[in-house]
Amino acid sequence: MNKHKMITEKGVPSNSRVLMLFGQLEKLNRESMLVDPEIARQITAKILHLIQTQEKTRKEIVSKGSSGMEVILATLENTQDLQSILNILYILNELLTVGGGRRIGVFVSKGGTGILLQLVISASKESPPSEEVMLQLHSVLAKVGPKDRKFGVKARLNGALNVTVNLLKQNLQNHKLLLPCLLVLQVYSSNTVNAVSLGKNGVVELMFKIIGPYSKKNTSLLKVSLDTLGALLKSKTNAQRAVVHVPVLLYIYQDWHRNDTRHRHILIRKGILGCLKNITNIKLGRKAFIDADGMRILYNTSTECLPVRTLDPLINTSSLIMRKCFPKNRLPLPTIKSVFHHQLLHVPAGGPVAQLYNQPLGRGPIYQFYTKPPWVDDVVDESDNNEDAEAENDMENEVEEKDHHVGNDDIETDINKLRPKETQSRPFEELKIYERFFMELSEDFQVFNFDNPKKGVTATPAAPKSHRPIIVPTAQTLPPKNPTAAPLQGECPHPAPVPALDLDTINITKDQDGCGDHTHSRPHPGAGLEQELVQGLERVALDGAGPQVGGGGGGNKHKRQPPILAGCVAARLGGEGEMLAEDWAEEEESSEEGVLHVPDTALLLPLHDPNLYVEMVKSTSSVPQFSEVAYPDYFGHVAPTSREHILERVYGVQRTKIFQDIERLIHPKDILDKVVYDLDIQSCPVVDGGESLKFNSQFESGNLRKAVQVRKFEYDLVLNSDINSNHYHQWFYFEVSGMRVGAPYRFNIINCEKSNSQFNYGMQVLMYSVQEAISGRPRWVRTGTDICYYKNHFSRSSIAAGGQKGKSYYTMTFSMTFNHKDDVCYFAYHYPYTYSTLKMHLQKLEALRNPQTYLREDVLCETLGGNSCPLLTITAMPESTSNDQICQFRNRPMVFLSSRVHPGETNASWVMKGTLEFLMGSSPLAHSLREAYIFKIVPMLNPDGVVNGNHRCSLSGEDLNRQWQNPSPELHPTIYHTKSLLQYLAAIQRAPLVFCDYHGHSRKKNVFMYGCSLKETVWETSISATSCELHEDLGYRTLPKILSQMAPAFSMASCSFVVERSKEATARVVVWREIGVQRSYTMESTLCGCDQGKYKGLQIGTRELEEMGAQFCVALLRLKRLTSPLKLRNHAHLLDVDSDLMETRCKVSSTPSRYLLEDEEASFMEEVDYSAESGDEPDNDPNTADPHDNHLSDSESNNHRDSLT
Repeated sequence: MNKHKMITEKGVPSNSRVLMLFGQLEKLNRESMLVDPEIARQITAKILHLIQTQEKTRKEIVSKGSSGMEVILATLENTQDLQSILNILYILNELLTVGGGRRIGVFVSKGGTGILLQLVISASKESPPSEEVMLQLHSVLAKVGPKDRKFGVKARLNGALNVTVNLLKQNLQNHKLLLPCLLVLQVYSSNTVNAVSLGKNGVVELMFKIIGPYSKKNTSLLKVSLDTLGALLKSKTNAQRAVVHVPVLLYIYQDWHRNDTRHRHILIRKGILGCLKNITNIKLGRKAFIDADGMRILYNTSTECLPVRTLDPLINTSSLIMRKCFPKNRLPLPTIKSVFHHQLLHVPAGGPVAQLYNQPLGRGPIYQFYTKPPWVDDVVDESDNNEDAEAENDMENEVEEKDHHVGNDDIETDINKLRPKETQSRPFEELKIYERFFMELSEDFQVFNFDNPKKGVTATPAAPKSHRPIIVPTAQTLPPKNPTAAPLQGECPHPAPVPALDLDTINITKDQDGCGDHTHSRPHPGAGLEQELVQGLERVALDGAGPQVGGGGGGNKHKRQPPILAGCVAARLGGEGEMLAEDWAEEEESSEEGVLHVPDTALLLPLHDPNLYVEMVKSTSSVPQFSEVAYPDYFGHVAPTSREHILERVYGVQRTKIFQDIERLIHPKDILDKVVYDLDIQSCPVVDGGESLKFNSQFESGNLRKAVQVRKFEYDLVLNSDINSNHYHQWFYFEVSGMRVGAPYRFNIINCEKSNSQFNYGMQVLMYSVQEAISGRPRWVRTGTDICYYKNHFSRSSIAAGGQKGKSYYTMTFSMTFNHKDDVCYFAYHYPYTYSTLKMHLQKLEALRNPQTYLREDVLCETLGGNSCPLLTITAMPESTSNDQICQFRNRPMVFLSSRVHPGETNASWVMKGTLEFLMGSSPLAHSLREAYIFKIVPMLNPDGVVNGNHRCSLSGEDLNRQWQNPSPELHPTIYHTKSLLQYLAAIQRAPLVFCDYHGHSRKKNVFMYGCSLKETVWETSISATSCELHEDLGYRTLPKILSQMAPAFSMASCSFVVERSKEATARVVVWREIGVQRSYTMESTLCGCDQGKYKGLQIGTRELEEMGAQFCVALLRLKRLTSPLKLRNHAHLLDVDSDLMETRCKVSSTPSRYLLEDEEASFMEEVDYSAESGDEPDNDPNTADPHDNHLSDSESNNHRDSLT
């Protein structure tokens, strides 16, 4: 006999006994088993003995290069001897039990699965089938199945599926055989087609014959049965079959809960909940669960489990089921459209705005401009209640059986679209009208007095302030004869300087209900109201006018009223009776003059002036015609000196909040459901007894639509949609008063839309206390405890969800304890920065400029709402009128900056404030920077959105940062004219060296940049391109690299330079592609805080944001040195950068930038046990990507698992 040669791994002797036995077995296989079968029995028995007694033998068989597994499978396939088959099955069970992962992989790769399944068919034809063979076969299959991706397909195609089912039905009392059959059935069910087929064969009903109430016997069998049933019920068809068994499952769960007092069978209890979870995925299942009193049962059992930490898996799954079955409610609104409406003179032919104008009419006079029939409900429509039946296809799903590699379909793959355009899209004659905004390029300064610059600064023609908007001829119409007739072509009214109002003339108005219907209370004798006025005011009329009378939601139907300070303290202390307007003057003459104590913040806030702010408010136009000024905007904000750490997440906080929500359904009598603030109602309900908080949002940038008191200290808050829109709920800014000291208030913002938020990762809301402000601490502070963000039971209409059905809103909840009696507090999503604040800052900056600074403020255009869009030009004055100086002045490279295209991203304005203050500063660095560049700055691209409290859109109802490709001068004037400025610069060969649009990011930490790179975009795709096609200057990475080295909040790791299709109409991509600016960026600043660098673990504040704006300026100066080192040789001592620290062209790292998928806001996934608490399951959203996919970082995956299902 020739001994078979076998290659074994190093260290294992090749002449071992088991190898000899395999050689003999292989020889028998070649002889087709014609010899006595007793020989095969003996050989296989000896191999089995060696495997059972020697671990080394197992390693030899499955070692790399060994043919032992092939010999075993060949013998199993060829032999007909029952004992030999059993011996081999015993061998396989031994081999695959220990170290199964790699060994099973070897077994599958050798074709072992098919051989076993064929043996199942052969054994089933025996009469009767051998019980031991079936037992061992299914034991091996149960181990192999989970590792073979095509296991279910193979079993269905060769008929083994039905064999296992029949075996199961015939052996319900044979627990020994039942267990491996159930394990195999569980693997079969992982294939959707198999699960449907098994359901048709009655396997679902069969499972309910196996499972039962509490018993100490056969617990392993029960556990496997529940897991198998759970796998079957993932099919909606099977779930429908199991709906009738929901009461049985609830009874069984209660029984196990009562009797498993030592918690030894948690897996069985979890298995029962798993079955309920899958059944309740369908509408019929949820109804059956509610009808069987499932909410109360799971709520009570979960409450009893709370003290035991090891039972958290049961609590989480129960919570998931209850949230899912909680009846879907409509938002407590008459319509999802904004309370306020701005009539557009030009309605686009298509898109969301056109759809909105064709939607049904809302309730009330404010909806008079809409044209849809009043019987259509846009809050919850029929599509939300219809559930599409699952299409169960018995045909093979090829996609399911193939390896999936999640890719980004949004990445641009057309190389031609990744190249800058070589031709201008507009003729130069059309762009020449923008020459007036670039006077510095032709100014000769002949009339400027350089000998006495202070005298000539205000008179220099180089820095005039333009008050006229630009005239824009269009292709459809001839140039108008009367420019003032068209909205975008007339005179832009610029407010004349108004003397600051003396606070001594301030009159006091007292608002009793704080809801917008302003009634005035006469002080009760002895009440001491006048003595309390130094602590705050109820309503302060800034022009001495009488009290305002008007509703809270009347929007544009009410006559504009003078600004009055919003919110206060004194009148909320008490008072009876009413005061008429004609009685007001008499009262003022006889009463003691009220004095508003304004904190003296002039030294700390050089750019803030309360009186000047009020004057700016008077010239600001708003759709609701706001007549109030919020205290924080009036007093100003001084950044706190102490650091505000990212809030550590309390374990179980989300679960606790959800259980409190579930209690609303279980104990409905405890719910007040009392409306205390509502902009949809002309006059808010009068709150009696002082048992409720008072709310207000009727001031610039304010956003709160409705407040409902649900419990004594708990309020549901509803945000207003962006004007001319039916969604975008994220920004909030509102006033609260009438609080009790020490009471644990809970606030729930119930109509959030994003699937995740930094509120889950340590971000806190901002609060401004008037009591603190008048005590000398005027500042916004991070506050709130028990903060979390989760999916709620309020359903989103498919109208608002872009046609998607079954979507829900999210709740952002926080708890708050107030420290001051009769305080007035303001809450905001982020540090507010209003349009009036910008105008005040610009006026103060102009007053503070030095003679060496060239500053010109132009009015770029007028917005749809009648507000002016400022355009700033900042550079250094030339040292003289010599040709060299004037030439150097005119030829300075351009830097173009913009900000606040999204109103809710207020942090962008704070960064811009830091940039402007640095540019206008007197430091040597600032002077060098002004000498190096000409800055063109549009500090607020969306004034209307900011003024009216929008989060994302302008008054056109559109995201302006998606209009850059083809902006409309009628609908998007600020974008149209800003792009025109850039096109003009490109036409005269003066395209900016750097373009940067400042933004805020709601779901990532740190500050970072998005840029544009042909090469890095191609790297992220599967397209092939030659090196010539990918030739690209890598200078686009220089500026972010500089920032990462000097700005502590900046993170280079978070930057991305990939171009996505969904971003092709954004400023960054259009300026890069159409204007040809290589360094075209979006700079994103976190709304939360930092997880790296100097500020790691801290929430970001205005000080850090302004510092970021200043650091950006310094980085530009360093960029100038790197691109033109000889130009700034005289200022090298100011730069403090080692020459070897940065190269002009930074090398691209070996790891390409990761890309983003959604909007400008990628989802964020951190090391927080978020999914464990909520019992998350991946949702079925096709846009959802696995956050752990190798192609996406955690912080940049398109969508993490939904926090609630």
